[in-house]
Parts: sequence; structure tokens; C-alpha cells
Amino acid sequence: MAKEFEIVREFEVDAPPERVWDAITVNTAGWLWPTEYEPREGGAAGFGATVTAWDPPRRLVARSESPEELREVGQVLNQLDHLIEPREGGRSWVRYVHSGIFVENWDDQYDGANKHTDFYLHTLRQYLMHFAGRPAVHTDVQGPEASAAKGSFAAVGRGLGLGTSAADGASEGDQVRVDLPGVGATTAVVDFRNDDFLGLRTEDAMYRFFGRDAWSAPVGIALHRFAPGAAGDEEANRKAWQGWLDGLYA
Repeated sequence: MAKEFEIVREFEVDAPPERVWDAITVNTAGWLWPTEYEPREGGAAGFGATVTAWDPPRRLVARSESPEELREVGQVLNQLDHLIEPREGGRSWVRYVHSGIFVENWDDQYDGANKHTDFYLHTLRQYLMHFAGRPAVHTDVQGPEASAAKGSFAAVGRGLGLGTSAADGASEGDQVRVDLPGVGATTAVVDFRNDDFLGLRTEDAMYRFFGRDAWSAPVGIALHRFAPGAAGDEEANRKAWQGWLDGLYA
């Protein structure tokens, strides 16, 4: 049964509006995934969307209605609305509204979108604090079907040597030593951790782990790498992480 939804978040960040605007319109690979906006009202945006408000660096709205990409994930309407206002000291206040219509599994769809929003916007703030303006290479890795089983996300923490959860291992704010595929032993900060998501930040990358088993989907990993030359080893890096993830659930 089709039903509307709305997810609203408001936050301040230590970055001027122009930098926030750049992050959400140009450098999306640094915290989300590569997305392009045609810079005008009526312009094209990702996932079949249309730009309905383009007022840099203050307001961006993109709206999708019934494209094939939406129907594949059980939606017929999706809208992202960003409002950015300046604050004292070079800071910005951001209001983010994600709304639309889910047509199936409404409770799971809403729960997943709601919780993913917190993780994505946290990653945006981490990007603005630590990597703003730096070119990024984004890599997406999906686990095998076995990783969709409820409770399977615990294997990720165990595989990284961080414990199966914050309750029995590394928690948010901890500095840890981890052995990362394609990188080797390195120091990282646990910048986000709960039952469904884990975020690690190093000097030149952010590693995002998604426990989508909570919604009967495979575990996923997003890599945001900022080191010079990262693009040159993207495929090797992808294969290393894919092999690691497949091995966890073999």
C-alpha cells in the first residue's frame, strides 16, 4: 500500500555555506556516492531526478517521480531538499528533508531510510571537517547473499578485530589499529558505530560499513579515498575488499 514518508534532520557544521554546497553538489564521492547535478532549475540529477530548486549556496531540491530506478526499490516519488544558512564564525546550519512515497514494505523501507540518513549525514560532516575539497575515489562493495541473514553484520566487526559490537569491542571515538584489505596495518578512528553501521576514518580515507542485514539485504561497504593516486589502484582495491567480504561469509 502506497504511503508518504518524510525524514527531517537539522544540524550545524563548522564549514561555510559555500563549502557545504560544494560537498552536496560537486564532491559527493567524498561522503555519499558520485552524483551529478545540472546546475539550473529544470536540470537533470541522479536517479532520474529533476532539479526543482537551484539557489547556490542556499537551496537545492531534486525530485524524482516514478522512474524505473525508483520502482525497483519500491518507490514512486523521492525528493531531497537541502537548505543551508550561514552562522557566526564561518559555520553553517543545514536542514535536510528526504520525502516521498513508498509503495511496499513501508515500515522496513522507512526504518532503513531513517537510519541510513543519520549515517550519511554524519559522513558528510566528517568529510567537511577532515577532507573538504579534496578529490575522492568512491568504491562500493556488496557482500554475498549469505550476508543478508539477520545478525550477520557482527562478522564485519569481528573480521576487523574490533569486536562484534561496541558493547564488546571498539566504540565510537576509539583510536584502533586495523588490518585493511589493500592497505595493510594502519591506525584509524572509529568515528561511528551502532548495531547497523560502522565508520572508520584514517588520514586519507573513510571506510563505511553498512549492516543492511537488518533489512534483509546484503552487507555493504563504501570506500571514500583521498590519497593521491587512489584512482589508479581503484580496481585492485575493490577486488581486495570484495575478496575480504566474500571470505567473511563463505
